[in-house]
Amino acid sequence: MSVLVFLEHHEHAISAGSLGVLTRAAQLDPDVAAVLVGDDQLAPLAGDAGRHGAATVFTAVDAFPSPLPGPRIDVLAELVQEHGFDTILFSNSVLAADVAAGLAARLDAGINWDLVDLELRDGELIGKQPMLQDSVLADVGWRSPRRIALFRSGSFEPAPAASEREPAVESLVANFSEHTMAARVTERTLRADEGPSLADTDVIVAGGIGLGSAEGFELAEQLAAALNGAVGATRAAVYKGWYPASAQIGQTGKTVAPKLYVALGISGAVQHKVGMQNSKTIVAVNKDPHAPIFEFSDLAVVGDVHTVVPELVELLRKHAG
Repeated sequence: MSVLVFLEHHEHAISAGSLGVLTRAAQLDPDVAAVLVGDDQLAPLAGDAGRHGAATVFTAVDAFPSPLPGPRIDVLAELVQEHGFDTILFSNSVLAADVAAGLAARLDAGINWDLVDLELRDGELIGKQPMLQDSVLADVGWRSPRRIALFRSGSFEPAPAASEREPAVESLVANFSEHTMAARVTERTLRADEGPSLADTDVIVAGGIGLGSAEGFELAEQLAAALNGAVGATRAAVYKGWYPASAQIGQTGKTVAPKLYVALGISGAVQHKVGMQNSKTIVAVNKDPHAPIFEFSDLAVVGDVHTVVPELVELLRKHAG
């Protein structure tokens, strides 16, 4: 087995999901390699990859101002073919999903999606994939010589390797295809109050129908600010137009696993549970004492969010002061 991990990075930091996948890969293959594609400031990131277990880090400068899947597919396809990697691992994201799908088509490789673990069993690589609304874990494999896997966000905790080492860093000369060179990002618009990424933050405050209105999400934003966290939302709240779709958590939204997940006015429907049940600590505030979310919460607060949350925010601000 020869493993390559795609390391996604933004704002000169490798995503926590990618480092988690690298941590797990290093446990299975001490000679695991990683690849970074981006601007010319990749050296510090290569060192970080080494601290998380990468024996070799390949770097390629793409000279594109925004992350695009095309250049990454070109780099990975050439790298895999030249060095003979048979297993390529990704932490799932919008960008990683595009890259993995394009790479699978380019290499005629099998791809398994939404995995939460990986293990070697009698020399065979076996993936763990949640099914039936996460009620069971199925063993999945690959029939092709080359294997591609995408892991659910939060599947692995990033951790320094047992024996940290300085990785061998190899610079690649990227050969981009004609259609890759033709693609451009024409505009990027970021909300000024966008806050931390749901995938990388340690704290998420999520709001549901119990907040009552779009204005009710100001409570979630205030609590998230006090906890230095990000704001999420249920599908129902997003469908009502109360919060952006980019913040949706659940089976049809993002899957998260923060250290602290605070659910405000969320009943705990199965489709929402799927997206956040791996959170380390779950705190739920709901005025319905029989709300399903209390069944899998670590701390249940029975009360009106409009009364509980302002008092909690005030206490946190006093403590911070």
